[in-house]
Amino acid sequence: MTPATATTVVDVRGLTVRFGSVPAVADLDLRVPAGGSVALIGRNGAGKSTTLRVLAGVLPPTAGRVIVAGADAVRSPMDARAAVGYCPDVGGLIPRATPWEHLQLAAQLRSLDEGWKSRAEDLLNRFDLTSAADRITAGFSHGMSRRMSVLLAAFHEPAVLLLDEPFDGVDPLGVDATMEEVARARMRGAAVLISTHLLSLAVQACDEAVVLQRGTMVAAAPAAELAGTDGAARYRELLA
Repeated sequence: MTPATATTVVDVRGLTVRFGSVPAVADLDLRVPAGGSVALIGRNGAGKSTTLRVLAGVLPPTAGRVIVAGADAVRSPMDARAAVGYCPDVGGLIPRATPWEHLQLAAQLRSLDEGWKSRAEDLLNRFDLTSAADRITAGFSHGMSRRMSVLLAAFHEPAVLLLDEPFDGVDPLGVDATMEEVARARMRGAAVLISTHLLSLAVQACDEAVVLQRGTMVAAAPAAELAGTDGAARYRELLA
């Protein structure tokens, strides 16, 4: 459980994103404390991925204030990006590079010390990718690519971990590895946001849930309230 006095790491006020005349996100407020985890849930087109892209510095907002680990994602996007580990919903890997080459490049770009090698080996083992460490990712299955994207997002132990559909097409071992990495991130004080359409896994991974519909928050509650049959029924009512 996150202490009530924990420092706010992600602070979003009035986030609005429009694509032409179409609002993808409308006036969203969102806060995640150090050690906290929030699930963004909702149907396709609810604004989940768009919200994470703004937090990752990939997409500029139309309006609103976005603070990530003390950095203004609009005014100082490079500082915000440096604090984030981001697993996008699709893509994110270099097709002609191997997992080990991805990790080498990430270590170089982020100026990690020599300890990165042991952490990389540990992550590859826990995500069951050791045997594929020297294979190019173009030949990976969807589930392997998802696992590798989560691994890369968590690799540098960021202050903010953003995982967009990390469980999509992933086998139970990969789900367990992702859950473990989320728990480790929270224990060291990172803020975690997970976008997923898999309600049961969202409830397991996170302590808070934000339900989005057509870019608007329709509910925010402890994730446990959406657990089980009764929770699933409540979730369906919110989206009705």
